[in-house]
Amino acid sequence: MADTVTIPREEYDALRARIEDLDDILAAHATMTGARLPYAFAIRDIEGEHPVRVWRDYRKLTASALADMSGVSKAYLSEIETGKKPGSVEAYKAIAAALDVPLDAVVP
Repeated sequence: MADTVTIPREEYDALRARIEDLDDILAAHATMTGARLPYAFAIRDIEGEHPVRVWRDYRKLTASALADMSGVSKAYLSEIETGKKPGSVEAYKAIAAALDVPLDAVVP
């Protein structure tokens, strides 16, 4: 027999509304960036974590691996991800290409 939970209709409706809101947020994120992330990663991006870090984690790459793939030094990549440096257009283009995402997906 399936495990079930009974909740008041009001709570159920509130949960459904939150799910619909999250679906809308994820769709808007995909529209803005041209790329889709799974929910957990999209929320990290939406909440302000640097998109390069989010995409790198999603692609299961170490900072060293992404640095090698993009030709951006590991130190510079770290500075971009932590917000210590804004990053050049050229660096973002190389990172986006290495992550196989549109440029808009990695620029904060």
